[in-house]
Amino acid sequence: MSVLIDTEELGRRLAAGERTVLLDVRWKLGDPHGHDHYLAGHLPGAVYADLETELAAPPSPAEGRHPLPDVAVLQTAAQRWGVNDGDTVVAYDDLGGTSAARAWWLLRWAGLAEVRLLDGGLAAWTTAGGALETGPVTPPGGDVTLRPGALPTLSADDAAAVASGGVLLDARAGERFRGEVEPVDPRAGHIPGAVSAPTTENLDPTGRFLPADVLRVRFAALGADGDRPVGVYCGSGVTAAHELAALAIAGIDATLYPGSWSQWSHDPDRPAATGS
Repeated sequence: MSVLIDTEELGRRLAAGERTVLLDVRWKLGDPHGHDHYLAGHLPGAVYADLETELAAPPSPAEGRHPLPDVAVLQTAAQRWGVNDGDTVVAYDDLGGTSAARAWWLLRWAGLAEVRLLDGGLAAWTTAGGALETGPVTPPGGDVTLRPGALPTLSADDAAAVASGGVLLDARAGERFRGEVEPVDPRAGHIPGAVSAPTTENLDPTGRFLPADVLRVRFAALGADGDRPVGVYCGSGVTAAHELAALAIAGIDATLYPGSWSQWSHDPDRPAATGS
């Protein structure tokens, strides 16, 4: 499975007129101005994908901060983005792919086969001399049909089972895993039995993914060598998708726990562990 596309291949596709839908998925925890950043400068022809309203359902204590959206809502959004059946979709952001990966995973979950992450994102594009344009883009409506369930997911009970019988990776920053800080969720700590695996360690200093062989070594050291079930969670199921992308690059199958810590920590019957 191809996860990434580099700036050279993307530029070639665009120059050749190959059917490519560009999604700008700029979003950061604590920064609600992703659309403003998009309007100020984005890849030519890119459409803004709103993570809060299009790539997630409304938050709730029972489901977490970014539940999976209803597929009808996601399909309406994808058609607004101009996606047709058979198109290649390329998602990018300005944060090493940590928000764009949500679109990558979600569209694959909904049945699209050709979805890529732009390796290095916006910075890689501009560093390579790529032009930006400003203002909104309104493409002709697409006709794509989406169907949920093409990728498996974990419930809270499933995640607990993976933590005890497989490898459950926590993609948050180490200090959140250890319970030293918790900026948004009701309890600090991690799912008992989980292993700390921050998404930042999937990237090189330029914001590109590490080579597949390096990622394989990284995940093998964490116990994820393909011999046992692997699950991934984060705060709300967003950056965990980035970990899934890195695992896919390394050739390791893994499953997302969409509710993640934001769901788990709201349930007083679920235990929380702290420390390393």
